[in-house]
Amino acid sequence: MPQTTCEPGLIITAQSGFFTVQTAGAVLTCQLRGRLKQGPRLGDLAAVGDRVQVARLSDGTGMIEAIETRHHALVRLDPRPRGVYQQIILANPDQAVFVFACANPNPHMRMLDRFLVIAEKQGIPAVIVANKIDLVGLDQAEAMFGYYPSLGYPVIYASVKSGEGVKSLRARLTGKVSALAGPSGAGKSSLLNAIQPGLGLAVREVSGAINKGRHTTNVRQLFPLAAGTTNGGTTNGSSRCPGGYVADTPGLRSLALWDTEPEELDGYFPEIAPRVAHCQFNDCTHSHEPGCAVRLAVEDGHIRPERYESYLRLRAGEE
Repeated sequence: MPQTTCEPGLIITAQSGFFTVQTAGAVLTCQLRGRLKQGPRLGDLAAVGDRVQVARLSDGTGMIEAIETRHHALVRLDPRPRGVYQQIILANPDQAVFVFACANPNPHMRMLDRFLVIAEKQGIPAVIVANKIDLVGLDQAEAMFGYYPSLGYPVIYASVKSGEGVKSLRARLTGKVSALAGPSGAGKSSLLNAIQPGLGLAVREVSGAINKGRHTTNVRQLFPLAAGTTNGGTTNGSSRCPGGYVADTPGLRSLALWDTEPEELDGYFPEIAPRVAHCQFNDCTHSHEPGCAVRLAVEDGHIRPERYESYLRLRAGEE
C-alpha cells in the first residue's frame, strides 16, 4: 500500500465535523481520519488553531492524518452525561488581546483581571488595548490602565476616531495567531475595521452566530490579516498567513477557572506570586492572616488595592 504524502496545515475554520485547513499552497476542506476518532474522547480532537498534517484527495478535499501536539489552548468545560468535556475555544494562540473601552462603557477592571488570570493559567502572553481614549484623554486612560505594564502586560492606547494606536495594534497582531476578547461595546469591530476594512464586520457576524443560542451551528474561525497587501495569502511555503490571524473569543467572559484551586490563584497574579513565600503561614489566604507579606505590600502601595480586591473576589468565586 503506497505511503500517504502529507503536508502541514493550520485549521482556520471548524464546523460540524468539517475543517478548513490552510496549507502552503491551498485551502482545503477536510475531515478527520477515522482512526483519530477511536477511543474515549475527553475533549475536542481538533480545533481552530491546531497544526495538522493533511493528505490531499483526488476530489480536491483533504484528510487530516495527524494533529500536532498543542502547546496551549483556551479551554471551556461542557458538562455532559458521561462527564465533563473539554471544548477548545482556540488552540495554540500566540497571544491574547483584551480590548476594553476607557468610557462608554466604563471599563470593568475585574473582568480584565479575570481574563489576565486565564491567560496566565494557560501560559498565553496578554496584551491590553485601552480603546476610545478620545473620550477621556490620555492622562485619564493611563490612570486606569497604566499600572498593567509594570506587571508585564503591554497596554496600547487606541482611538479609531483619532487613529492613535491603530498602527501599534496592527504591528502587535502581525505574524501571530491572536485571541481577541472584551466586553460588548468596547469597540473591537471598529478597531479591526480600522486595521483592515471589512474585518470587524466579518468577525462580528461570526461572533453573533456563536452567541445566538445552543442550537445554532457553532462556527469558530481564524480571520487572516493582510501583510502589506490585500490578499492575505501565504508566502514562502508557510501554512501561516504572514499578516497573522485574529479569532474573536466571545465565550471567554463565561470561561470558568474550572481547574484552578483557590490556593493556587495567587500564582497567577504577577505582583502577588513572588511575595507568597514570605508570608508567615504556608497556607496563607492573604485575606486576614498575621504576617502576610501580600497584605503588607498592599498597605505599602506595592500592590494596587483594586488588583488585591480582584484576587480576593476571584478566590471567593465571585465575578
